[in-house]
Amino acid sequence: MANTVNVNIKMDADVKRRMEKACAEMGLSMSAAFTIFAKKVGREYRIPFEVSADPFYSESNIRYLEGVVQDIKNGKAHFAEHDLIEEA
Repeated sequence: MANTVNVNIKMDADVKRRMEKACAEMGLSMSAAFTIFAKKVGREYRIPFEVSADPFYSESNIRYLEGVVQDIKNGKAHFAEHDLIEEA
């Protein structure tokens, strides 16, 4: 076996739980899944899947949302019932 090292990774507990469940369903440990990922990155010099930012957190959307919050605080926001929302 090759010389192995320990790698520590911090992540949200819920993310870890979901990954453990998904790995178990594929018959993998998290360690094996990360090793597969690391080998592919090392071989291809790229992330082996698309990585993109959530547009919700873009600077322009954050500025827009801050403006909406300011309008609410200043009493300038107008709320109306939406036709598609069904009452429970």
